[in-house]
Amino acid sequence: MTALNNKPPYGITTGSAAAAASVAAIMVIKGELNLNSVKINVPFGELEIEVHNTEKKDSNTAKAAVIKKPYGDLDVTINLEIVAEVSITANQVISIRGGKGVGLVTKPGLQIPVGEAAINPVPKSMIEENVKKLLGDREGAIITISIPGGKEVASRTMNPRLGIKGGISILGTTGISRPMSSAAYKDSLECQLDVALAMGYEDLIYVPGNIGENLALKSMKVEKDQIIQMSNYVGFMLEKAVEKGIKKLIIYGHAGKLVKIAGGIFNTKHSVADARTEIIAAHAALKGASPALVAEIFSKKTTEDMIDLLNKECILDEVFQSISQSIKDKIQDRFPLKVEVIMVRMDGTILNPAY
Repeated sequence: MTALNNKPPYGITTGSAAAAASVAAIMVIKGELNLNSVKINVPFGELEIEVHNTEKKDSNTAKAAVIKKPYGDLDVTINLEIVAEVSITANQVISIRGGKGVGLVTKPGLQIPVGEAAINPVPKSMIEENVKKLLGDREGAIITISIPGGKEVASRTMNPRLGIKGGISILGTTGISRPMSSAAYKDSLECQLDVALAMGYEDLIYVPGNIGENLALKSMKVEKDQIIQMSNYVGFMLEKAVEKGIKKLIIYGHAGKLVKIAGGIFNTKHSVADARTEIIAAHAALKGASPALVAEIFSKKTTEDMIDLLNKECILDEVFQSISQSIKDKIQDRFPLKVEVIMVRMDGTILNPAY
């Protein structure tokens, strides 16, 4: 990719890779047999993208591949090959299909109807617009996008939670991938809400991640699609709940994550903010802990160690009831939501049972 002056950390999206591969395949059919790169229009301008390989199958059909090369991010789609097989037709229709390694939508609530390939609207438009310029007035095309290894990589994405099966999604709204400033990841988190609401669920449970989800499934009578992972983006996901008309939520999870909200921390990533010790110590003091006990809390390295200490001193329930109330207050100060807070330790024991 040369349009970005070869400066990391930017890369191309799966959508722009699919568009470039489709353009390359059309150009091969039209007689361009030694392609090293192609230029495509994307929402922000123009990209020049390197073509990995091409193959002309017959006079009307060709394949081309683009590698989603590394850039400054731990993107699970890096180094995947995005392949487009294109057949020129005489019906003036451009049909875009998903092949092996591209996921299939199985749940409602996404931008794509159930039963269709997970190729989002913006990438689909990018493919159509760039291909159309190369076709004759009476020509159309059947374009099949495939991703070798896509099914295996999909297990490391949000796709299984969203009901996208068999592969990854063709994504992108600008054509370029940025390091985890997290726009795409936040979009996938938000999609969980769309799926849950489309399936008719009203009572939703917000959890930080897999640990909270697994504990919730064991201890509560809920379906997996009612459980929404918010990752570290607590504030963002609460804001989206309000936007979508949700009135009440259960916030459920391990104390090590949720306790931060009691301090008004709505991005719980460790490198952003971490005041677990201070919050637990403050609430212990509010519930009568001695200066010596508060000092001992500060000597502990993990939330579980602090929990064990408070349990030994017989003030565990009172401290976590106080923390839970603070979480509720902090959320309701910012968002018009009714919330219930359930804090647990790693074995699933509820820390605020009387709350």
